[in-house]
Amino acid sequence: MGVASDVPGLARAIAPESWQHVDCGLCGSSERTLKFQDGPFSVVTCTRCGLTYVTPRLRDASLIEHVYDEGYWRSQAAKDRGYTDYREDAPLYLATYRRRMRVIERHFARPGRVLDVGCAAGYFLSVMQERGWQVTGLEPSDAIRPQAEARLGREHVIGGLLGERPQPGAPFDLVTMWDVIEHIPDVVAAVKTVRTLLAPGGKFLIETQNVRSLAARVLGKRWQHYKHAEHIYHFDRKTIADVLSRAGFRVLENRPWLGGKYVSLGFVAERAARLSPVAAALLSPLKLVARRSLYVNLFDEMIVVAEPA
Repeated sequence: MGVASDVPGLARAIAPESWQHVDCGLCGSSERTLKFQDGPFSVVTCTRCGLTYVTPRLRDASLIEHVYDEGYWRSQAAKDRGYTDYREDAPLYLATYRRRMRVIERHFARPGRVLDVGCAAGYFLSVMQERGWQVTGLEPSDAIRPQAEARLGREHVIGGLLGERPQPGAPFDLVTMWDVIEHIPDVVAAVKTVRTLLAPGGKFLIETQNVRSLAARVLGKRWQHYKHAEHIYHFDRKTIADVLSRAGFRVLENRPWLGGKYVSLGFVAERAARLSPVAAALLSPLKLVARRSLYVNLFDEMIVVAEPA
């Protein structure tokens, strides 16, 4: 029986040959320990370098085709895949990125040129435009890229994957990956490409989840960032520093303080269903005020700033 026939929802429609069993994407070792099994997916930790990753996963060419389509950006099961309604939540993302500007302002006294890898609908770059930055977005998903083009201007948004073609606007003072690096199969190669795009004195900013955070350890396999088809890596402070070091960077800071997000009360109620039926029932009244929002930080996300070593 193929993998796809055992996976709920989306993956049932994906041919078994689109899946592959993989070794560690950081050091290449096949030695690993099992954290937990979830259907056909094994979440494992490399015994050599400590990276937590998912096997099997979709082959590289299948990731964009099968995962990041329209159903990713407007998902009926966002606790397992994608977002409930990414476009509808634009005000929440804009508020989140305005709050996170404090990170940018610690490292840059004045605006410059920024590339956002995986810019989605362009919310981060919209905030950067407000602050006077020259912006470029790279987005491989055909489903969401038109929203970025409409928001930022078509000339500021490029389709495709990092490293596929020369990057207009380079070199950049800042390259960012917000909730992106955990999706990239060849993560060290991608970060090496980022290094070639930076101007002298340029910085690289990553936001990703911390698998060794208290929230991740307490919630176990119910942790909200375990979405096996899309989050193929789960980093911690050590392994993200290892990725950066292998690609020629050094870490300047790694903090969780601005890793929180503005979320709707409907989102809170939806994610409660992942914890338990009891939590889902207790928080179900929040659906009545689903569009109201609050700022939530579980301190399980890292914002990392690095520079070429």
